[in-house]
Amino acid sequence: MWKQAIEDALAKTKVNITRFGDLFPHVSENDIYDLNPNTDWTDGFWSGLLWLSYQYSGDQAFQEAAQKTVASFKQRLADNVALDHHDIGFLYSLSSKAQWILEGDEDAKQLTLQAADVLMKRWRPKGQYIQAWGPEGDEQNGGRIIIDCLMNLPLLYWAYEKTGDAKYQEVAVAHADLSRRYLVRGDDSSYHTFYFDQETGEPLRGGTAQGYHDGSTWTRGQAWGIYGFALSYHYTKNPLYLETAKRLARYFFDRLPEDDVVYWDFNAPVNAETKRDSSASAIASAGALEILEHLAADDPDRAYLEAGVQRSMAGLVKSYATIGKEDAQGLLERGSYSVRGGAAPDDYVIWGDYYYLEALLRLEKGFKGYWYE
Repeated sequence: MWKQAIEDALAKTKVNITRFGDLFPHVSENDIYDLNPNTDWTDGFWSGLLWLSYQYSGDQAFQEAAQKTVASFKQRLADNVALDHHDIGFLYSLSSKAQWILEGDEDAKQLTLQAADVLMKRWRPKGQYIQAWGPEGDEQNGGRIIIDCLMNLPLLYWAYEKTGDAKYQEVAVAHADLSRRYLVRGDDSSYHTFYFDQETGEPLRGGTAQGYHDGSTWTRGQAWGIYGFALSYHYTKNPLYLETAKRLARYFFDRLPEDDVVYWDFNAPVNAETKRDSSASAIASAGALEILEHLAADDPDRAYLEAGVQRSMAGLVKSYATIGKEDAQGLLERGSYSVRGGAAPDDYVIWGDYYYLEALLRLEKGFKGYWYE
C-alpha cells in the first residue's frame, strides 16, 4: 500500500515541476494551487517534496528542480524577502539543509547557517522565547509564541552541531522548555499560542489564532507538538521532551474519528459540515514515527504508537489521497489552512503533501526527512 502511494505522489510531483515552473505552491482554490514567487512561509515544503522525491527515485529531474529552489532561497535571504517571522526553519531545513544532507554542498551548508542567524534575531531574552510573528515590540504579537515554532528549532540545534557555538543550542532549549511549560496543558492537550509580557516575561494567557476557541485543541498544533518535542529529544536527549511527545501523541491518536483522519480541532462540534485537516494527521504520523526511532523494542508505548500511525496513514491513503486522480495537483484532499479565517478551509495544502510523503518514505524506506542528518 505504501509503495503504490509513493509512486503516485512522485508522478504528480514530477508533473507539478512543469506546472509550477519557478513558482511555489501554497494552498489551493478550486483544486488549483495558488503559486507565489518564494514569498510565503510554506515554500520550503515544495523544496522538501522535490528532495524527498529525488532521494527515493534518483531521478535527476527532481534533483535539478530542487536545486533551483535552493537558488531561489539563497536570493530570498540575500534580499531579505518575507523573513520577519519564525518559520525560517520550515523554509531552510527543507531546502538548503536538505541539499547539504543529500549532496554535501558547502554553499548550501553556509546558506543554512545564515538562515539560522536570521531565526536568532527572533530571540527575546527578557521572556526567553522566540517571537513568532511581527516585529519586536509589536503590540499584538510582540509577546507571543506558537506551538508551530517547535518545528523551527531543529535549524538552531543543527547550527550548534555545525559551528560549536552554544548560543544556538541555548536558545532552542530555552524556547522548548518554555513551550513545554506553557503550551502543553495538564491533560496533554495544547494551546496554539501563549502570550507573555514583553517587558517582564511574565506569562499572561493561552490563546489561539487557528483553533476553535482559545482553550480548544487545534489538531495541527497538537501534531506540531508531537513532532517538535520528538525532534528536541533527538538533539538534546532530554527525556522530558520524549515524554511530552508521547503524551501529545496519545492524546491525538485516542481521538481519531471513525475514518482515522482528524477534524480541524478536537473541540469543534462534529456534524456533516465539520472540516477535516488531513495535514494534521500526516504531521502527527511523521512525528510518531520519529518518536518510535527512540523507543526500545519492549517500550510499552511502542505498540500503541505503531497502531496509531498505521491507522492514520491507512486512513489518508484510503480516503484522502488523490491516488488514481491523474490530474490532481495535490497529494491529499481536505487539508485546512485556516477554518476560522475562511482561508483554504478544505483544500490542498503543500505542507500536508510534504508530511504525507515524508511519513510514507519513513514507513517504506526508513527515510527521516531533513530535520537532522
